[in-house]
Amino acid sequence: MRPIFYTFSLLTAILLMSSNIPNINIIKEDIRMQNFKNQDSLLRHVVLFKFKANTSKADIAKVEAAFSALPSKIPQIVGYEWGLNNSPEGLDKGFTHCFFLTFHSEEDRAIYLPHPDHKAFGAVLTPHLEDVTVVDYWTK
Repeated sequence: MRPIFYTFSLLTAILLMSSNIPNINIIKEDIRMQNFKNQDSLLRHVVLFKFKANTSKADIAKVEAAFSALPSKIPQIVGYEWGLNNSPEGLDKGFTHCFFLTFHSEEDRAIYLPHPDHKAFGAVLTPHLEDVTVVDYWTK
């Protein structure tokens, strides 16, 4: 009878103690969300290009190279990437190129927009550009 009593007592004690220990996964999620909330948002600047139908591959390559050179010339650009559309949905409306820049602040973007190197890039781009779309947003 004693072994059963001790076993029952031990199990009861374990259950009572474990009910006071919060779920570790909940703690981890709370910490992750708190870290996310404490991070500063980033300002994203998304640029989509549609080139004129008669634009040569060489001219497009010059535009790509000129845009890719901007982060080394304008220190306010803290992140940069680009790529070609490959969506299978057929909703691109002729836009082929996406350029994705990151800034820490609206002030940094305000320095970038009229920057002489950005203006010089515009001179390379403009003769070949049919349309452009720009979307800026703060990350959440």
